[in-house]
Amino acid sequence: MKLAFALLWLIRLLPMRAIGLIAAGLGNIAYLLARSRRRIGLINLRLCFPDMPLTERRRLIRKNCQHMMRMVLEYGVCWWSSAKRIDALVDIKNLHHVTDLRDKGEDVILFYPHFVGFEMCVFALNQYIPLVSVYSHQKNKALDRQIYAGRQRYDNAYIVSRQEGLRPIIKAMRKDHAPFLYLPDQDFGVRDSLFVDFFGVKAATITGMSRIAKLARAKVVPAIARRVGDRFELEFYPAWDNYPSEDIEADTRRMNAFLEERVREIPDQYFWLHKRFKNRPQGEARFY
Repeated sequence: MKLAFALLWLIRLLPMRAIGLIAAGLGNIAYLLARSRRRIGLINLRLCFPDMPLTERRRLIRKNCQHMMRMVLEYGVCWWSSAKRIDALVDIKNLHHVTDLRDKGEDVILFYPHFVGFEMCVFALNQYIPLVSVYSHQKNKALDRQIYAGRQRYDNAYIVSRQEGLRPIIKAMRKDHAPFLYLPDQDFGVRDSLFVDFFGVKAATITGMSRIAKLARAKVVPAIARRVGDRFELEFYPAWDNYPSEDIEADTRRMNAFLEERVREIPDQYFWLHKRFKNRPQGEARFY
């Protein structure tokens, strides 16, 4: 692991264009060798875009592998490059959708789906506002320490363990009206989840955003991280009206519907290699 960290430290000294070229080559190799992950990605695209030709699905997953590899190589930039460099790499659009609410004393949940630019963009965002996030510990102790230290590099991130539950999250949000960075768009199992449509396929989707918004009386502001060439864009959208509602299933479907629109805009940048449809409703066959 020390060697891997040393390589990331050295790679972050390169221009972003050079990092992209290295990642493209490594991503092509990963596409060829990581057969199980490639298969997962292709299955996900077939389920979500059944009319898409196989050649296009393969092209998208190859590109996705390149993006994912680039995200890994860019961790060195996130952890050890100057805050000034990171800030210069990310264009933040419409942050006022968050700051206006904070100025009014409102708590905010940032709906922040898994797109490949999400790490770099959050390191830029955290320079402007404090953030609350949930952390899952890594099995490798050295990696766990480094990821945790990286997320604390500006001393204004409140990190809550996933095992601690909702109360510490809400407490941290109210401490400084720090927005809660929430990434609920993966399959975390059937507990606290509903099977809700995602691109017309039932997907186990956690209902936490609706529940936390109700308990904390918080506004939900979507935020999408995009890679644009060798740079990034973090765009904030208006807070959702009438959310949460009295229908938790409708709230959860609303979240998925918004995400579908954003995925269609940049389909190669979503986390397709995750088993999004791993759990199935009772009696349904598994996809993977």
